[in-house]
Formats: sequence, C-alpha cells, structure tokens
Amino acid sequence: MKDIALFLCFYLFLVSFLRESNAVSQEKNNGVYIVYMGAADASKDGTKNHQAELMSFLIKRKKDAVVHSYNNGFTGFAARLSEAEAKSIAQRPGVISVFPDPILQLHTTRSWDFLQYQTDVEIRSGPISGSDYSSPKGTDTIIGILDTGIWPESESFSDNEMSEVPSRWKGTCMESQDFSSSKCNKKLVGARFYDGSDDNGPKPSGSVRDQNGHGTHVASTAAGNPVKGASYYGLASGTAKGGSPGSRIAMYRVCTSDGCRGSAIMKAFDDAIADGVDVLSLSLGSSSGLEPEFSSDPIAIGAFHAVEKGILVVCSAGNDGPDARSVVNVAPWILTVAATTLDRDFETDIVLGGNKLIKGGGISFGNLTKSPVYPLISGDLAKSGDNGVSEKNARSCNPDSLDEKKVKGKIVLCDNRDGEYPASMKLSEVRSKGGIGFILVDDNARTVAPKFKSFPAAVVTEKDSNEILSYINSTKNPVASVLPTVSITKYKPAPVVAYFSSRGPSYNTPNLLKPDITAPGVAILAAWPGNDTKEAVVGQEPPLFNIISGTSMSCPHVSGIAAFVKAQNPSWSPSTIKSAIMTTAIQTNNLKAPITTNSGSAATPYDIGSGEASPSSALNPGLVYETTAADYLQFLCSIGYDKSKIKLISNTVPNDFSCPTNSSSESVSQMNYPSIGVSNIKENETKKVTRTLTNVAEEEATYTASIKAPAGLEVQVIPNKLVFTSNSKKLSYEVSFKVSSKPKEDLFGSITWTNSKYNVQSPYVVTTDL
Repeated sequence: MKDIALFLCFYLFLVSFLRESNAVSQEKNNGVYIVYMGAADASKDGTKNHQAELMSFLIKRKKDAVVHSYNNGFTGFAARLSEAEAKSIAQRPGVISVFPDPILQLHTTRSWDFLQYQTDVEIRSGPISGSDYSSPKGTDTIIGILDTGIWPESESFSDNEMSEVPSRWKGTCMESQDFSSSKCNKKLVGARFYDGSDDNGPKPSGSVRDQNGHGTHVASTAAGNPVKGASYYGLASGTAKGGSPGSRIAMYRVCTSDGCRGSAIMKAFDDAIADGVDVLSLSLGSSSGLEPEFSSDPIAIGAFHAVEKGILVVCSAGNDGPDARSVVNVAPWILTVAATTLDRDFETDIVLGGNKLIKGGGISFGNLTKSPVYPLISGDLAKSGDNGVSEKNARSCNPDSLDEKKVKGKIVLCDNRDGEYPASMKLSEVRSKGGIGFILVDDNARTVAPKFKSFPAAVVTEKDSNEILSYINSTKNPVASVLPTVSITKYKPAPVVAYFSSRGPSYNTPNLLKPDITAPGVAILAAWPGNDTKEAVVGQEPPLFNIISGTSMSCPHVSGIAAFVKAQNPSWSPSTIKSAIMTTAIQTNNLKAPITTNSGSAATPYDIGSGEASPSSALNPGLVYETTAADYLQFLCSIGYDKSKIKLISNTVPNDFSCPTNSSSESVSQMNYPSIGVSNIKENETKKVTRTLTNVAEEEATYTASIKAPAGLEVQVIPNKLVFTSNSKKLSYEVSFKVSSKPKEDLFGSITWTNSKYNVQSPYVVTTDL
C-alpha cells in the first residue's frame, strides 16, 4: 500500500510539474540546478524511484536536460531547469534541496604578488622525520583528488617498482583525444573528467589532462614519487616527493578555466565513493562570506556521504585571510587545513651604493652586475608631468603615473600598499617606461616569494624600504643593483601563518572550532605540466616543477599524511585519523617559541586550529576522539533539520532517532570533536561539555589532564585522570568553563592528556555574549 501511495503521489507531481513546465516554457532557462535527494538507498521512502522517474520525465521533455546523475553515495541529479521548475521540484516529496549550480574556486593564491612560489614538497625543508614515506605499506591507499586534472608524463607519477593495483579499486581511466587509457598505471590508477553530460545525456567532451597545472601540483604534493634533482631553474634543488609516495592517485577533473562547477564536484564525489578511494583531497571551495548552508553546499554534501562510507575528506580553508570569519569548508566531517610557511626563504638581495645590503625576497633571474652601478629612483620622484597624476599614484607606480624620461635605465622603488592595482601592473608600468629593475614594497608579498622570472626585481618590507628611501633622498646620484635569487635554508622563525590563510571563527557555527590543522602552503615546489611555456623563463624550457602558494598547497600535505596513517592503520575510521592528526599537532616553531602570524603576534586556534601537522606523531596518537555518525546527525539537528529530512540525508539514522527539543547551535559544543568551542558564555556562568577518548595504543595506560587557561577563565576537568584497561577502551570526561569577568576578546587554551609516552592535546575557544 505504501508503494502504491508513493506512486500516486509521484504521478500527481508529474502532472503538476508538466503543467508548471508548460506555463514557464517561454521563460529564459536560468541554467543548471542541483537536485539533492539524500542517501543512496532505494528502500528509503522510494527516494531512488522518485529520482529515476523525475529524471526520465526531464529527459523526455528536453534531450539534454539532465547533466549529471548521482546514484552511489547519494541520490539526485543536476539538470537544466527554469527558476520556476526548480522551485516546483523543491516542494516535492523526497527532495531535500534544489539550488543553482555554483562555481567554486581553486584555493591557490591568484594575485600576481604571490602567484607561483617554491620550496620542497616535503614537510619543512627536509625528510619527514620518524617515517619512511617510501614505505610499501602505503601502496594500498588511494588518494582521490578533485582538481584541474593531471599531467601523467611527470616523473612524479611513474609506477616503477609499484605493486599491482588493489583489487578493490573499481575506477576507470577515461580517454580523450589527448589522454589515452594507457596513461593510467599503478600510480595513477584512475582519471575522470566532467565536461558536458553523463550517460543520461550527450557523451562528455573534454579531457583529464591538466591545462592549468594546479591539479598536477596538488597530486604530486600528496603522493608524488621521489624525484631527485628537482628544482625551479636550479633553486631549491633536491629530492621532491609527496606526503605518501607509496599511495595511488585517482584524479577527478572538476575544474576548468571557468572555475569548479558544484554539479561536477558532486558527481566526482559520487564516482569516488563507488571507485574505492581512501582519502579525498579538495583544494577548492567558496569565497569567504559565501559559505552556503549544508543543503546547498556541494562539498559539504559530498563529503558527508563520503565519510559515511569510510572515506576521509580533506579540504583547504581558503585564501581570504587574515580577515576573521573567512574560513570555509567548515562542516565537522571535513578536515579543514590552513597554511603556514617553511623554513626556507628565497632571498633576492639589493645592493645600494657603498655596498649596503638589503635582504629582499621574491624569485628573480635577472642579469644585473653585482656592483651597484644602476641609477635608483622612487616612484614619487619619477612622477609624470601629466595633469591629474597624484604623488600617491606615482609612488605606487600605478598605470600611466611615471615619466619615461625619469624612469628609463633605472631601478624603480614602488609602493604596494594601496591595493588599487596588482603588482603586475606596477611592474608593467616600470618596464614600459624603460625601467631596468623593480623593487616592490609589500610586507605580505615578502613572505611568499613572488616570481619575477628573468626581470631584475625584488620585494622588500616597509621597514627595509625606509632605509632605501633614506638613501635615495640623502644621495645626489643613488645607485643600486638587484642580484639573482638564492635559496636560504633553516630560515627562522618557521612555521609562520601565511597572511592569506583564512581564519576562524566559523561564520555560521561558532561552537565548532575551524580550521582544524595547518600545514605548509607557502613556496611549495611540485610537479607541473611539461608544456607550459607561459611559466617558462625567457630562453629556458618550461619547468617540470613549479611554485604555487595557497591553502591549496597545504591541503594535499595533510591528505598525504592521512593516507600514510591509513596505510599503517587500515581499520581506523575517518574521524580516528582526523583526531590522530589534530591531537598530535605542533604548536611551536623552530625557535622553540609559539607559532606566530605574519604580523608577529602569537597564533591562535583561529589561525592554525590544533597546530602544525606532524606526520610521525600522527601514526601513534595514543588516544583519539571518535566523532560518530550520531554526532553528525545531532549536528544536522542543531542547524535546523528535522527527523524526516535527516532520515533522507543519512543511511545511519536509527529507528528511535529524534532531534532534541532544545537543539541549537549550542549543542554543537557537545559533539565528540578533537577541539572544543563554547560560545555566548555569560559572566559567572558555568558551561559544561563532555568528551570521550578511545585508547588505540597499549591496553593499559593512565593519562593525566593538564590545562592551559588564560586569565579570567576557570577551567576544570573531571575526572583529571583516566585509567584505560583491556576492558575500558573508552572513557569520558567533563570540562567546565566559567568566566569570572567579562573579557574583551575570545579566550583560548588547551587540554592535554599525558602519560609517559603520549601527549593528546585539544585546543578550545570560549566566547562571551559580546
């Protein structure tokens, strides 16, 4: 009877839908919409039948209406609909949401100031201590990467000495005119692309071959083979390798020159779940302030279902820092990665008259002499005589602001604090007016080594620029030279939070502390398409390794770590691996002082989450926080979903499940997460949260809690000692927070469980009702 009722309901819907479709047939089609229908379980309220019937109807109505269908990890489809059609479908049974197909962006820093930077792909500047990352134990883990494609000919993706592909791999290698199936091998086990339509429409066109470079770079950072002699035109030469060289790679090309379509991202998630990946890595997302709610977020939806299937999902935090509340990809089932620097600097020295040395930055292969014999001028002194050109514009070397007679044959110092024009346009102004060198004043760009290729150029801090200006203004004929770049290792302090790295707190869920972790994302050297002449230095062949910065680069570092941890602990769940990485993170730099931000202030969990990822420690965390399916279901309750919607979304909902009557964002604090967030606490009010730890090490162990708390905050842990035995693998504790006086800012601290062998640390943040 139930099936008959559902059929009649759906039949009436089709009749109604047909009428509405005819009524809006003259309207302009507004593009592609995603119809999300929840878990892929045909037994649940006929959802899968609803999907099939609706898709069939749409295909009959319009040949290429359906763009993608989702059937493996979840159900739904993407289709070309009018706005009225989309609204109509959204009201129908079995439909959770209908939303326009969004275009997400790669999380690589794109302004020219820091586009393409370099260092080794290894964590820090040398081999990852404590772990053999070429170990064959990693060969049965598969990292799925959603990105711009891959350049399979790169040596980073050769399969020499690799064992056969695991039989559980069910993926494919899609062919195209420039990519044959033979390009896949025992390293690159799968390749898919998502142009055009799927099997329900026209045959897809396009290719998985990377025409951008981003996907190749990310893939080699995560799992590239060791390649000796890798460098960027001789800089930072050494062995380049990924975080888990023994792992396999499956590339899902979801991004084009127009961005990354949400419908393609969801299709890639759906395919990857069926293909059999272990880890999914996404160095892309929305921009800050545009973080959609769960039901219209392709990454959050896909990641939820992937995690339900035992796949860890790692995502970049975004590049909209240092603004607060700029972090994205913040769903609790995602491991969200911020970016830090390495202990390597690219130094481009400036020699002033009298052989005074200024240590600049950036990457330049200029050919000026070492002696300071070239005339030096600041932009304001080279101001054009044209009416309307301000001294400020000239100081910044903005377009059409400089006088060719004053610039020709000189090195020009240009300010970059106005933000009105990108540095590329400032350099272009200098070059077009006959300048032979370029010095950019930019504190932020100094930290990320912008590339100037063969033009003599450097970046200096404002402090150093004052010294240069003082020399210019006090000397009758100031001269200088810009020397070619050299690599400086063991640079201190490191790591430092990258200025572009997006920051917490989470915009919509203040009780969930994000980002989760940080990893190297500045000046990363990794594989690059071998035909990219645009990236070539004049007179040189295109680089086989290239430099880019962004949380796009930090994300695959953590993906590689996760795959390696999974390889050595194959039974661990996504949340167990996530906890292992978070609770073993490092909070200090190579000066043995707290990690700092680019401005020099102490980094908080809003900047670095739990800290800098530590690969060797993550293999043996001692204790872990297992965030369960029940935690995620309660999270969905807290953000406004009722039982009926949640039962459509998840296959793991027990029959007796219900949302608490008082469910709200406050209840997110009770999720068994490796970090703690408590908000809206009032003066002299006490708030309590509970956490449960699971022992994954020795059968018998005793841990003691230690607390770091700022002034004005009372923190108590009960009990403060946990005794694990063979019969007591899981133990819980309660933390109470009390603010004795109303603070002016958020309060940060940590709780660490320690025994003679392990330190299991969780950061927390407490906010008041400011």
